[in-house]
Amino acid sequence: MTETAHDHAQNGHGHDDHAPKPPPTGWHRFTYPGWLRVLWFMPAFGFFWLGFTCLIRWAAHWHPLWQSGPIVSVALVVFPLGFLGGLGGFDYWLHYMSGKPTRPDLHEGHGAKSWKDYFRINPDHKVIGIQYLCTVLFFFIVGGFLAMLFRAELAKPGDQYFNPQTFNVLISNHAALMIFLVVIPGFAALGNFVIPLMIGAADMAFPKLNALSYWLLPIAGVMLIAGMITPGGGPSAGWTCYAPLCSHQPMGQVFFNMAVQWAGASSIMTALNFLVTIITMRAPGMTFWRMPLLVWANFATSTLVVLATPFIAGSQFFVMFDRVLHTNFFETGDKGYALGYQHIFWFYSHPAVYIMMLPGFGIVSEIISVMSRKPIFGYRLMALSLLAILILGFSVWAHHMFVAGMASWLRVPMMVTTLLIAVPTGIKVFSWLATMWEGRIHFTTPMLFAVGFLANFVIGGLSGIFLGSVPITIQASGTYFLVAHIHYVLFGGSMMTLFAGIYYWYPKMTGRMYNEKLGQLHFWLTLVAFNLTFFPMHYIGLQGMPRRVADYASRFADINLFISIVSFGLGLSTIIFLYNMIWSWAHGPKAPANPWRAMSLEWQVSSPPPLFNFDEIPQVVGGPYEYGVPGARHAIFGAAKPEPVPAE
Repeated sequence: MTETAHDHAQNGHGHDDHAPKPPPTGWHRFTYPGWLRVLWFMPAFGFFWLGFTCLIRWAAHWHPLWQSGPIVSVALVVFPLGFLGGLGGFDYWLHYMSGKPTRPDLHEGHGAKSWKDYFRINPDHKVIGIQYLCTVLFFFIVGGFLAMLFRAELAKPGDQYFNPQTFNVLISNHAALMIFLVVIPGFAALGNFVIPLMIGAADMAFPKLNALSYWLLPIAGVMLIAGMITPGGGPSAGWTCYAPLCSHQPMGQVFFNMAVQWAGASSIMTALNFLVTIITMRAPGMTFWRMPLLVWANFATSTLVVLATPFIAGSQFFVMFDRVLHTNFFETGDKGYALGYQHIFWFYSHPAVYIMMLPGFGIVSEIISVMSRKPIFGYRLMALSLLAILILGFSVWAHHMFVAGMASWLRVPMMVTTLLIAVPTGIKVFSWLATMWEGRIHFTTPMLFAVGFLANFVIGGLSGIFLGSVPITIQASGTYFLVAHIHYVLFGGSMMTLFAGIYYWYPKMTGRMYNEKLGQLHFWLTLVAFNLTFFPMHYIGLQGMPRRVADYASRFADINLFISIVSFGLGLSTIIFLYNMIWSWAHGPKAPANPWRAMSLEWQVSSPPPLFNFDEIPQVVGGPYEYGVPGARHAIFGAAKPEPVPAE
């Protein structure tokens, strides 16, 4: 089931298969996978296919040959493919497609010996997890900077720094970056690092696909940012990209459409990898009812991603076809169905809320149990509630459309299912509280963020119940009440759990301990600044202040100035976090293998873990949360070794 590092390290000739190949010399450096090959392969591949596109247009008598819409659309596909090809993302599969003899995978590129190994196609799930995390934090900084820009604009009524179009570009890209490039891949980052360790596997089921799926992410992020500076203007139809508005936006909107496609493809690849890994690569004795709740959460999330993400891909393709190919999917003047876009989009995007929440539920479950030194209360019901959210998540999408003009008879059924999905979520909240009840709680930084998540998420959940009610949604739709709700769910919920997970597994990922005082300062500044920023938005929203608008009535001036000032405090908290992470990685005290005295498998190996995670195959013999149970063990090592065969 699990291969050991020793098994991989020695081949039949007694030499180390993991030793890197000697670096190429001469002109071979330009044909070897890597950044030098990217320099010539990406432009050569891209311009070849652009020329081929122009040739097709010439043969079909379509003029002008170099029309911006089709050319840009093709370029946003072929240049990223050229980048991936130059970096070596397809070499492994192209070898077989060419008909050459099969070759053994000696794992010579596995793991990281230096910082340079994080800038190449690397199949080690631990390296990929750190690549994801660093990329996510970069786009978190960019997205937060965009928020600072438009909050500066909103500090006073009237036009201060940006015209309304530029303001909408900032709003649109802030939301898209935070959702598609931060929260969703942020959980993939932690999952990539810890899920194989948690289930006793040597790696992910498809390591090379895992490596490729990561490199789609920076492509999507760069595309979103580049779209902001394209001639004519950036994407300004909001992160929802509603049709037919988005089909008539500047060229930057095409960048937005394609960036979502690349990010979605990355999510689907990662989710398929998680599903196959969890189902087929668990250690001996690791039954489904012995899996940590984070593994359950990733199992449910990955199922959601695989089922739902193709819908947003379809919606973005359709609006791009309306723009580039002059189809009529959503153009009402040509008998298109504009509401069809919203149905397709929200059929993904409400399950996407749970894609952005379920892994956080798993992270919080791990931390609360460990820091309270108590077993999880209602473990099986907690796991089943994750599956209930998975199923019910597909039945609530139209509550986003109560004021969109959809069939009125759909309102009440969608309101009922929206309120019903609060039940499995409520089960989790009460189970976490019961787990902490009379526990020996250690208020470390991860635990503080877990408890802060509980408080913020309950506020966001309560406002969600109001918004699930038809009359209140009709009153509050399109106002700052909605802005407050989504930030309490996605920042107060998702980002708080992501911070908690980063602090919790930081010693395992880096082999160093973070600075606890700076971690707690980060928490308290984040908690206070976040609530001072977004809680007042409930009030001004119900008073009638519209969202996504650069100007507003003067009666909202004072409260908006206050919100803008404290929002910069929220930005300051991120600087403290980044300093702590970077400084501690270089200078922090060395971490013990298990600083939290946790029982799950990832804490039973060194920090950082061995190359292939386990030198001995773990045998799982009990649950992962049996704290306080005398003699309880989650796993033992060495018991799964095969008996030696006697010589005849």
